[in-house]
Amino acid sequence: MKILIVGLGSIGRRHLTNICSKTNYEIIVYTKRTDLSNIRKKNIKIFNDLDLCLKENPSIAFITNETINHVPIALKLAKRGLHLFIEKPISNDMNQMKNLLQIVKRKKIITLVGCNFRFDKCIQKIKSLIEQKKIGKVISVKVECGTYLPDWHPDENYSKGYAARDDLGGGVVLTCIHELDYLYWFFGKIKEVFSITGKFSDLKVTTDDLSAIILRFKSNIIAEIHLDYFQRPEARSCKIIGTNGTIKWNTLTNEVNIYSSKNKRWKNVLKVKKGERDQMYINELKHFFNCVENKKKTINDFEEGAYLLKTSLQIKKSSKIKKSIMLEK
Repeated sequence: MKILIVGLGSIGRRHLTNICSKTNYEIIVYTKRTDLSNIRKKNIKIFNDLDLCLKENPSIAFITNETINHVPIALKLAKRGLHLFIEKPISNDMNQMKNLLQIVKRKKIITLVGCNFRFDKCIQKIKSLIEQKKIGKVISVKVECGTYLPDWHPDENYSKGYAARDDLGGGVVLTCIHELDYLYWFFGKIKEVFSITGKFSDLKVTTDDLSAIILRFKSNIIAEIHLDYFQRPEARSCKIIGTNGTIKWNTLTNEVNIYSSKNKRWKNVLKVKKGERDQMYINELKHFFNCVENKKKTINDFEEGAYLLKTSLQIKKSSKIKKSIMLEK
């Protein structure tokens, strides 16, 4: 099997490394980068022209370039029948999304949007606890993801990266979409959104660096979400409050704890070693390749990615019009 990787930023390199270490697939890379001496290996071919890549006849493509280029590239590859993996978010607007979904359906293409936290052991454990009703009926959720954007890639100028630029599809709502994604995975479709979103810090970015979001799910669960680009030290956490207890998770300890209202005490139910972080990316690859080989629907296909994108755009719109927005039924 031949695999095409489009874009070779940090996540593209991560996928390249993991594919090389876990498979013997032949890899074709499409990139404009020139600092590639450390990845020139026997089973890797590198081109700066997409048409030359396609002459190699890949059957799978990983689209990991700037967000604004995801759909234009995906359309070209989908027309050739390649199975497609797109890094989150699927895009920064809904233009051509309907067209892409139609081609994917017609050609029976297997798709996955790369939201790797669906493969994180802690997030998976929380989902299992919710489904088992370990804290009774869920009523509300508090989620935080605060990081310092210049620390993401210290050897690069953060202001030139896609995450910092509106013209490349960046911004904290779309770039830090993991929290929205796993809550959607936990609780299903969303009924209403409200947010205050914009640029508030002195970072050199041209897009939103803070978003305070309120979601009401169709199940009537209320979620409060805080996303920012300027927090130090970084903080990532989730608290889920139910009628019979509370579930807590944060990345500092990387453990899941549950509080029982009956027993009136906290209990640790999972602790993951820091060194295991890369495993969720490996499990994500395994899932995608397995679905391609067995022609099965993935855990997060393009239809789900498009739904979450549409919701994210409504979150941003809510801030602009200073009103809550009811989503389509």
